[in-house]
Amino acid sequence: MLRITLGGQLRQLRQRQKISREAAGDAIRASHAKISRLERGQVGFKERDLRDLLTLYKVTDPDQCEALLALARQANEPGWWHQYNDLLPSWFETYLGLEQAARVIRNYENQFIPGLLQTADYARAVTLLGHANEPPSGIDRRINLRMGRQRILTGDNPPMLWAIIDEAALRRAIGGTDVMRAQIDHLVASTELPNVTVQVLPNSVGGHAAAGGPFSLLRFPDTDLPDVVYLEQLTSALYLDKRHDIEQYLKVIDLLSVQAATPEKSLDLLATLRAEL
Repeated sequence: MLRITLGGQLRQLRQRQKISREAAGDAIRASHAKISRLERGQVGFKERDLRDLLTLYKVTDPDQCEALLALARQANEPGWWHQYNDLLPSWFETYLGLEQAARVIRNYENQFIPGLLQTADYARAVTLLGHANEPPSGIDRRINLRMGRQRILTGDNPPMLWAIIDEAALRRAIGGTDVMRAQIDHLVASTELPNVTVQVLPNSVGGHAAAGGPFSLLRFPDTDLPDVVYLEQLTSALYLDKRHDIEQYLKVIDLLSVQAATPEKSLDLLATLRAEL
């Protein structure tokens, strides 16, 4: 969150001086792409680079400079997930930071229960699908990481989570029927949180707008920051923040929310699916 806040302020300072990303990149011996990542809060700040940018942006007030430098030092403090760095690919570590900073998280899942709503047993079964040969201690740490992510839902100023889950994901008995029953119970319990909404997309809908697969759309407290769409792949991920892309995914997820059962009817569907297990 601190990196995103600082990045947003730097973007405003750059735009106020009508300086291009390319020119800003040259000032810190980097590319325009790095400036873009800095302004989106996706990477940490080196103090030398920040001082050079502030000079370029004509920030001369010592108090303002020191405040921004202090914010950068705070932002560079590792997140709670730093202890799992040996398990995390860099592309997913970026997502964890964005997830922690988001004000609204909307996602669609067609194969698994969303990570923020998984039980530990379900998460273990999912983890074993891709890490079957990993020692038990490694699996346990992966589960602890996933459970740690879920603390944002019940912490201070929690984000709004709006999850649309395909019926197929609920019928896929990952971990066995007992695990899935407990998982469905957990989904129902999660909807009691005022910031969590769950909708089930029934098979009866047939084809739908999210033909490309699962995705997450994140919105941040700083209204100057663009929404981000996260698309996870097998060995990498895509982060989209161009207005055209965001608008397309917003249309899709809005349409899915209409096609899916209402939150109330979704609870009835979850009860039916549980009874059928």
